[in-house]
Amino acid sequence: MKVLLYFEGEKVLEKSGIGRALLHQKRALQEVGVEYTTDPKCEDYDILHINTYGINSHNAVHKAQKAGKKVIYHAHSTEEDFRNSFVGSNTVSPIVRRYLISLYEKADHIITPTPYSKRLLEGYGLTVPIDAISNGIDLNRFAPNAEKEAAFYEHFKITPEQKVVMCVGLFFERKGIVEFVEIAKEMPDYTFIWFGDIPMYAIPRNVRQIVKEDHPDNVIFPGYIKGEVLEGAYAAADLFFFPSHEETEGIVVLEALASHQNVLVRDIPVYEGWLKNGVNCYMAKDNLGFMELIEKITHQEVPSLKEAGYQVAKERSIANIGAQLKAVYEKVLAE
Repeated sequence: MKVLLYFEGEKVLEKSGIGRALLHQKRALQEVGVEYTTDPKCEDYDILHINTYGINSHNAVHKAQKAGKKVIYHAHSTEEDFRNSFVGSNTVSPIVRRYLISLYEKADHIITPTPYSKRLLEGYGLTVPIDAISNGIDLNRFAPNAEKEAAFYEHFKITPEQKVVMCVGLFFERKGIVEFVEIAKEMPDYTFIWFGDIPMYAIPRNVRQIVKEDHPDNVIFPGYIKGEVLEGAYAAADLFFFPSHEETEGIVVLEALASHQNVLVRDIPVYEGWLKNGVNCYMAKDNLGFMELIEKITHQEVPSLKEAGYQVAKERSIANIGAQLKAVYEKVLAE
């Protein structure tokens, strides 16, 4: 069995969750001994496992089907998580939905990260078989590490008495960036750091203004940072706060859980079945609830849920995901 992992525009998408998902797929298949290639010109493969949505992706599906290959579409995107992102996204989102359906329905099988995103796709009327498989997480990479944490402290000149709340994500309104800054304004004694970046022309004016100038001094937008500084931040910060309104999974949440960090998220349907408020994370529905929990978590007035959260990440280790992918591949080939 040989798999072609197809990823259009890898350089453009490498900073996104989809980009990290491809890295996890490569590692996962290596873990379970499944041969794969990323060469789009390769013809010696059995299954096309496709991750992207451009015209070249459409052509790759057509070419694979013409050659009698099996096609698995990895549905990272939905209309719901396209909304409130780029300039004009809400206007064109119904068109995006129809386009995604036109791609997904050509597959022999669909993989999507969570039961929630599976329900959304089924709600589109798709009849292709769908499996929910997490994007997975590299536990070793995000294990707490004193040197990485020191790199984070040094990079931002963080002092021991500072309370640090961090988030990672693109500058999308959907990600909760507006609320993140609103809350920071009300909590001037905390340092809020939002890791991530996207070209300013691609996002609405109100979000551009927030990032460029309309935020208080206790908010830092350091841009796209990877490696030891980011990995150190996950473990060294006082809290990972992710106020996103819509996700198909949220790889950054898995990264925080793998870092043995307390996690605070918005109470939204995507987390049903794997995250539970007060058990392995904390959840709130609005800014007041978030602020109350930020105070309590960082001052240790509520129990730490770091270890319970880590168990969630452990269940989604690269090796476990590899075994699940392999099982789907074998099922598709047997059909």
